[in-house]
Amino acid sequence: MGEAEKGVVAAGHPLTAEAGARVLREGGNAVDAAVAAMLTSFVSESLLTGLGAGGYMLVAGGDTEPALLDFFVQAPTRLGDGSEAELQGVDVSFGDAAQVFHIGPASCGVYGTPAGVCGAVRRWGTLPLEELAAPAARLAEEGVVLNAGQAYVAEILAELLTSTPECAALWAPGGRVLREGEILHNPELGNSLMRLAREGAEPFYRGDIALAVCDWLGGRGGSLSREDLAGYRAVERRPVKVAYRDREILTNPPPSAGGTLIAYALALLDRGPSPPTLRGIVEAMAAAQSERTVEFVEGLDQDGFLERFLATRLGSTTHISVIDSAGLACSTTCTNGEGSGVVVPGTGMHLNNVMGEEDLNPLGFHLHPAGRRMPSMMAPSIVMRDGEVELVLGSAGSNRIRSALLQTIVAVVDRGLDVREAVDAPRVHFEDGAVFAEPGIDLGELDESTQVIRFGSHNLFFGGVQAALRSEGALSGAGDPRRGGVAVSA
Repeated sequence: MGEAEKGVVAAGHPLTAEAGARVLREGGNAVDAAVAAMLTSFVSESLLTGLGAGGYMLVAGGDTEPALLDFFVQAPTRLGDGSEAELQGVDVSFGDAAQVFHIGPASCGVYGTPAGVCGAVRRWGTLPLEELAAPAARLAEEGVVLNAGQAYVAEILAELLTSTPECAALWAPGGRVLREGEILHNPELGNSLMRLAREGAEPFYRGDIALAVCDWLGGRGGSLSREDLAGYRAVERRPVKVAYRDREILTNPPPSAGGTLIAYALALLDRGPSPPTLRGIVEAMAAAQSERTVEFVEGLDQDGFLERFLATRLGSTTHISVIDSAGLACSTTCTNGEGSGVVVPGTGMHLNNVMGEEDLNPLGFHLHPAGRRMPSMMAPSIVMRDGEVELVLGSAGSNRIRSALLQTIVAVVDRGLDVREAVDAPRVHFEDGAVFAEPGIDLGELDESTQVIRFGSHNLFFGGVQAALRSEGALSGAGDPRRGGVAVSA
């Protein structure tokens, strides 16, 4: 990565990062760059994000008051009269671990990315949305060549991608799922991106695209209604702020779960030595995991929950990180889950499967009331030092997001690693009583009774951290090789 003059962008795909860097070179700010990168990711990383997805954007630095824009997926209205379809289970193997994902029309929640894009440009942007969206629309029309990372994701999601004729027409046009070097074409998505750029979010929530989505799902047992879409709004929230060493960490507030659990784990580590031991990190992960109780999940939507939660214990994909030359930072995470397999004809939109994600429904499926924001693990984060942005980061990786971000923050703040070393460092993850570990970590200090699941190499199971760092005035970035991430200077 060359020397950064206008800023730096870290993202999960070279085309995504370059789209953001181009905007910085042309005079846009960090939010302009993040929006351009996000729209490009809908094409270049369309397995994990898109117009049918949801997410969050955290903005801080410069003269901007820190704020979190919540445009995550919302629970739809379920009639409960037996007319709705059942969730469909598919097995996804990460090589050394496997996970069941649930897809189909019943898995689709109320998407938020169209509202989020428009809200971000309106609130912080300096360039017209049409200018930011046009390159992504052209890419969808011309087609994007699958790189090794995206081809691997397609391979492990093959059962999902061939679950409906519409999805298979995009991803398996010759009877098998596209491979590395082959081209994914989605001109209908390009048209929808330009509709968003020229008309805003209205068609997606109250216009003809919303009607097409609801009619298509309704005929197949989906729950998403016109009223659900018409009532959706992107919501601005105050970020979580937690002290860690001599820094202040900003991250995703309730009703998201991930930021709260990261803040809790960091506060626990802050009581101990620097750098923390492996046992200390695992114990902090275990403590955070143990808090995902019925009361925790149900309480996330209540006023004042974060303050009560931390006070009583201390006395939640794709990600894009941007820092511009003025010190403004933007950290944005979006997810389609793995996708539902439902592609709406005429729109190019692959709808999310968030209502079928076990990690986001720990108490059971379809228990959230209509209109409730789902309790995501996504946690776009910013580390502040002496009132200025130091580190911008976020991750994909479902339930592993919080452990990936926790270890990256520790690597920079406690161990003094540069951003490349911090992102590349091997990771562990604690869940269901077991420690999952990448090679290169000394596990000797763990209790002998601890169940350890060892991976043979670095794996996207452990997240995909995209990070940008400001150190002594110099800007640098790192994309996570686990997810084909790159950083591009502007």
